[in-house]
Amino acid sequence: MKNLFYSVRTVMISMLLLVMVMPVASQEATNDLEMVYKIRQEGQRNSDIDTLAYIMTDLAGPRLTGSAGIDRANEIARDRLAGYGLSNVRVEVAGEFSRGGWDYSRAYAAMTAPYYNNFSVTPVAWTSGTNGLIRGEVVLVDIRKVEDIEQYRGKLKGKIVMTPSSSQYEVSYEPLANRLTDDDLKKLAMADAGGRPSRRMIGDYLAMREMRNRINEFLLSEDILMNISQGNAFNIPRSSGAMYDGKGTPPVTEISIPQEAYGRMERLLRHGEKVEVEAEIDASFTPAKNVYNVIAEIPGTDPKLRDQVVLLGAHIDSWHGGTGAADDASGCIVMMEALRILRSLDVKPRRTIRIALWGGEEQGLLGSRGYVSKYLYDREKREKKPGFDKFSVYFNMDNGTGRYRGIYLQENDLVRPLFERWMEPLKDMGFTTIANRNTGGTDHLSFDGAGLPGFQFIQDEIEYGRGYHTLADTWERLLLPDLRHNAIITAWLVWNAATCDALVPRKPAMPTIPQRSHPGGF
Repeated sequence: MKNLFYSVRTVMISMLLLVMVMPVASQEATNDLEMVYKIRQEGQRNSDIDTLAYIMTDLAGPRLTGSAGIDRANEIARDRLAGYGLSNVRVEVAGEFSRGGWDYSRAYAAMTAPYYNNFSVTPVAWTSGTNGLIRGEVVLVDIRKVEDIEQYRGKLKGKIVMTPSSSQYEVSYEPLANRLTDDDLKKLAMADAGGRPSRRMIGDYLAMREMRNRINEFLLSEDILMNISQGNAFNIPRSSGAMYDGKGTPPVTEISIPQEAYGRMERLLRHGEKVEVEAEIDASFTPAKNVYNVIAEIPGTDPKLRDQVVLLGAHIDSWHGGTGAADDASGCIVMMEALRILRSLDVKPRRTIRIALWGGEEQGLLGSRGYVSKYLYDREKREKKPGFDKFSVYFNMDNGTGRYRGIYLQENDLVRPLFERWMEPLKDMGFTTIANRNTGGTDHLSFDGAGLPGFQFIQDEIEYGRGYHTLADTWERLLLPDLRHNAIITAWLVWNAATCDALVPRKPAMPTIPQRSHPGGF
């Protein structure tokens, strides 16, 4: 009877505690649903996405790091964020940019023999201008190893150089744009972490870059007129930059032309025809430039937590051929709109919510690395900065215009339960997938590399590979409904991170394992 008494008493106490807790839990759930409702309504009914899409592409224009265009874009973004009523709005230096600024004001090129045909052209950034109109014979130079250089020595003066095609056009029977299917998402969710380049891949890249530098040095010594490189299909040149350190003589003029024009001239040359080209490129250099970040915030209100930071961002720089719409005005638009939504709702976050539009991403994550080094972690000294222990999480968007379908964990399984809970009210928006794998190539790596939570979203690709880093990356590449969708999800995740009780979990530090020497002494 005594055991029965204690059993009955235990059940009664448990039921009483459950009754006491249920109103609190119900209230929390209600508050969550109310905030989801408010964010969705504000994001759909009062969206500023259309205006942001215009000002961050058509109005801002190309935004090459160190150019007059990026300075203009920084001011446009700063003014818009200030207009939303955000606090501490500023454009701040992230670091020096040794290459210096580069701008061009004219780009023309055409084949003049064996007949006339003009084509789309984009100069390669940080290469010289032509000092007026030039005309010259085109020669095909095939250098695959250092020894090949000698066969061309003394033979290229005054020539225009192109190399054998790096790729051939192949007809595709796949649609230009796709949404990720349920099966695609399932595979992502089940995939191993992976995602890290092998030492062999890194070695191959470094060897290729070294060979490229050797070739450029040789061509410069030969006093050639111009280099021509191969762009994309569908008459689209690519945008890229030369490996110039800002010192000495800049690389010789180089232009990118479409794959079709490039292939035609190569075939003519291989059949023994004489090919001539004329071109005029006006380019200018500006030494001693900086990389800048655009920053704004909604201050935290909890006396104990307001110095902690929840960060969201995207990179504002672009290449110079188009207006960097998908890469990465789309991310800037979404992050700016997410903060506008929260500011319009007059939210009172416990932690500070901060937006950063990074400069110099295309040249090596320079803006975000500069921010981390300044506020969070000195990687050279391996020292924490004051903001390290007060940093919660960074959310990044840089996978084009497609809608969010999930998020990459960067192998941080500790955060999975948190993300699962935050995702629950948004599953009807198709935001359902958590992938443990790493994803790379953009600014979240600056935080992940410092041991801090930094995440990139899984997105529908939507023609990304066809248009990015080309003059076709313009307003037309944007899907505004997808950007509205993404801004709502971002605002919700950021709000949760800014109001939950604890910082977002970090990956545990791995123990350092001493490196063993190879038995042969290597």
